[in-house]
Amino acid sequence: MVPVDEEEPPLAVEIDDVVEHEIPPVGVTVITGYLGAGKSTLVNYILNSQHGKRIAVILNEFGEEIGVERAMINEGEGGALVEEWVELANGCICCTVKHSLVQALEQLVQRKERLDHILLETTGLANPAPLASVLWLDDQLEAAVSLDSIITVVDAKNLHYQLKSHNDSSSFPEAYHQIAFADVVILNKVDLVSSENSDTPLEDLEKEIYNINSLARIIRSVQCQVDLSNILNCRAYDATHVTHLEALLEENKKLSTRDLHDSSVRTLCICEPKKVDFDKVRIWIEEIIWDKKYGMDVYRCKGVLSVLNSDQLHTLQVVRELYEIVPTREWKDGENRINKIVFIGRLLNEEILIDSLRACTL
Repeated sequence: MVPVDEEEPPLAVEIDDVVEHEIPPVGVTVITGYLGAGKSTLVNYILNSQHGKRIAVILNEFGEEIGVERAMINEGEGGALVEEWVELANGCICCTVKHSLVQALEQLVQRKERLDHILLETTGLANPAPLASVLWLDDQLEAAVSLDSIITVVDAKNLHYQLKSHNDSSSFPEAYHQIAFADVVILNKVDLVSSENSDTPLEDLEKEIYNINSLARIIRSVQCQVDLSNILNCRAYDATHVTHLEALLEENKKLSTRDLHDSSVRTLCICEPKKVDFDKVRIWIEEIIWDKKYGMDVYRCKGVLSVLNSDQLHTLQVVRELYEIVPTREWKDGENRINKIVFIGRLLNEEILIDSLRACTL
């Protein structure tokens, strides 16, 4: 027995560093669509469904068509309007934004009970691009949120007319912009369209949508009743979610395009087998979207890049004047290391885009 005053010191036990798991940001889905297409129907469906998720829906205002009980408008100091908040029986939250969207988002994510998702309904907003820019890469948004996807609701009964009536117009109506920026297009009111009673069958409507934006996923619906798993957590702007992007680009690789100088909104895919210089590609993109060097109007752009002196697959994403090029994963053995880029916009010139991208390989 060892005397008490001569006990052996306790063994030193190495403790691994405690790894703090970073809480992922709350995804924000932007819902847009032509007047009467069914945006409010979609929001109402989500607010009243028993889906077990805590989803916040931000509205410009509570309209009569939204089935929630209107809260009283409170006045803050100096008579300033305060956002209205309504908590619903299924755990969802509905609020209106009268001033700062950024402030409203920060208030939402600071609530005691963590949200699963945020939906932003864009009543009266023709072009979702500025909103997408704020949510995607804008430094002023300090809240733990991230842009998940843009969903556009279109009216199957009237879409063909809405597109055709402005096909040769230089102004380009909301329908074009909203489809061009969409990650998901909900083709609503399909029950009102059939081969027998419509000049434009659903397949032709889908082709028109794909001509504008072939990267978008199309979901047919009646009264906007869709599987929420198809419209939430799409991760369309997540650079690490590269598998879905690669599948989209593979589908678009053999995309047939219209006339090179077609002035309407359309999708165009280009490929380049040689590795590109990272800095040259960055300058090339900036000349296209900032300087308008080639006279093209690019709305969206997605691509994968094979970069010189790098074993990493890089992804490219553009929303109007904002862009991001980031390494996402290692190229796999035997994988075809080809550059594939899809452009969505107006006045797209395939020959110029191919030649100017090729110049980035020299």
